Amino acid sequence: MNDITETPATLLLVDDEAGILSSLRRLLRPAGYKILIAESGAEGLVILEREPVDLVISDMRMPEMDGAQFLEQVRNRWPATMRILLTGYADVNSTIDAINRGEIYRYISKPWDDDQLKLTIRDALESRRLRDENTRLLALTQAQNEELAQLNAGLEQKVAERTAEIEQVNSFLNLSNDRLKQNFLVSIKMFSGLMELRGDMVVGHSRRVADLARKLAVRLDLPPKDQQDVFVAALLHDIGKIGFSDRLLARPVSRMTSEDMAVYRRHPVAGESALMPLVELREAAHIIRAHHERYDGQGYPDGLEGESIPFGARILSVVNDYDGLQIGTLAEKRLSPDDARAMLAESSGKRYDAKVLEAFFAMIGGPAREVVNEKAVTAAQLKAGMVLARDFLGRDRVLLLAADYVLDERLVEQLQHGERRDGGTFTLYVRTDKP
Repeated sequence: MNDITETPATLLLVDDEAGILSSLRRLLRPAGYKILIAESGAEGLVILEREPVDLVISDMRMPEMDGAQFLEQVRNRWPATMRILLTGYADVNSTIDAINRGEIYRYISKPWDDDQLKLTIRDALESRRLRDENTRLLALTQAQNEELAQLNAGLEQKVAERTAEIEQVNSFLNLSNDRLKQNFLVSIKMFSGLMELRGDMVVGHSRRVADLARKLAVRLDLPPKDQQDVFVAALLHDIGKIGFSDRLLARPVSRMTSEDMAVYRRHPVAGESALMPLVELREAAHIIRAHHERYDGQGYPDGLEGESIPFGARILSVVNDYDGLQIGTLAEKRLSPDDARAMLAESSGKRYDAKVLEAFFAMIGGPAREVVNEKAVTAAQLKAGMVLARDFLGRDRVLLLAADYVLDERLVEQLQHGERRDGGTFTLYVRTDKP
């Protein structure tokens, strides 16, 4: 690659809309880049065969060859060329495909922010420069090691000088590696942000869960590598829901039909599958697969029990449900932090690992408990206005109604109809200290 401080970098812009190409060229030309344009993926490949290109910016939606297919060919044939994707809100699934197949450096949503786009391009070129410099320094280190092996043992001063030079090279390598690790983590955060494009209810959920999960992992004295795996798994724990319909994504678990639940229960496995191709994310992928397992063995997808559930998944289960109860993804009624803590406490040793839950409460403050006067009733004995004293769970242990839910006539009729249809008896607990 040309040093961008001496020779202008070459950019290839690929889009089937001439207006967008013109806008990009006007925006980027003042920076001194050499600008090439192509109105299709095929035309872009011809240009790449003809002359070297430092960075490609491609639109997602193009006829004949879309952005994902084009960038995959660029990656295979010119792997050193950096790749940026322009994508719209409706292209979420295609964007994921492009990330997986084309290994893009970044994706930029349309309409783009001019300053953000220019900064992303500059960072991409800098990342490539660091990668090339890293390769050069590694080769230099190897060459110098070979040279040192040939030096006369009596030339102590010369050996000392070469050793000092190698230490300086290693410091440069460490700096480059730190930058690469930082860029990798930024990419993970951007990947997790794809879910937040889908609706208001999930905005900030993964980041809050990741922050609490990392703090809890530190409190439980996990090794640094395990702490990082828990943090990454928490950021990406819902990535398996990326293909959910807007209707399903917005529906609380307690209101899902059996068909909804069949789809919903597949998301931990889908999340694991999406991350397994990346070696660095495989431990996080295993945590994601198991984060809906229950300590009593009644969870999914594998029915793991107790200590057989990965420790990171037991941490993620507690923190995820704590936030989910407050934002309304588990039940229609959103709970306060105190009520969420109390509900978690009721499932200690059943849904959750008791020692993990104890550490979590010590970190955020213990569960708020209250004395509840209750009685057991069947669905046939229910009346409108009764208040549930406990969670009402379905046969598969899924939360159907949360404690303190006030029953209305429609819901009473549905429960009574379900009891008659199944030919059994539903046992619910209602409060006796409330009308």
